[in-house]
Amino acid sequence: MKIPILTGIIKRRMLINFRVDAAVMQKSLPAPFRPKLHKGDAIAGICLIRLEHIRPAGLPAFLGFSSENAAHRIAVEWDDPSGEQKEGVFIPRRDTASRLNHLTGGRIFSGEHHLAKFHVVDDGTNVDFTMESCDKAVSVQVRGFDSDVLPPSSRFASLAESSHFFECGALGYSVTCNPYRLDGLRLKTLDWRVRALTVEQVQSSFFANTTCFPTGSAEFDHALIMRNIPHEWHQAADMTTKTEPEYKP
Repeated sequence: MKIPILTGIIKRRMLINFRVDAAVMQKSLPAPFRPKLHKGDAIAGICLIRLEHIRPAGLPAFLGFSSENAAHRIAVEWDDPSGEQKEGVFIPRRDTASRLNHLTGGRIFSGEHHLAKFHVVDDGTNVDFTMESCDKAVSVQVRGFDSDVLPPSSRFASLAESSHFFECGALGYSVTCNPYRLDGLRLKTLDWRVRALTVEQVQSSFFANTTCFPTGSAEFDHALIMRNIPHEWHQAADMTTKTEPEYKP
């Protein structure tokens, strides 16, 4: 089904980023994906995003709707059939507080969305965020505040370096009920602006799972935040994978 161009405002988008042992990360990826590396590490994380005034392009903003959402994502590269190298993100799981997103995921919205409970306190600078999926499969907790510098422990040298890395990952492929078909979606931000998010507390059941990520193989690196960004969602061609992902949260 052809999905219309959707437009709206990214009210808040947090990218909670982990550096992961590349060989470990490869096991969670279906072919043809391979991890996009930064200084030898795979980069994965969780996109925690509040969308507002979402509606088909051309409709007035008051007809749009809002939702809290989460997407577990891995920065990847692959070669297309012509041999050209591509990059984007592989999304093994999406969660949402919106029943509309849940019911229409894979039809109007890319990828299937699991229902989850979100609790967010955000005063425009400080954020206290919790999410737990209704199926109890994943949970996330983040508390932090907007800032202009990355933590000293980050493998990224600067906010600008991090911003460029993630701006290039606008094309996402999401898991569907068919283990060999991924839904494609491209995020077009009309004003790319990011700040650092200084994190005081972070917890992710996904990256804490030692069955998939042995102790020491996944470590928090840094977080970014975006606010009040006009954007569009554009459908991209589906992808057929050669293998199933080894692990789906």
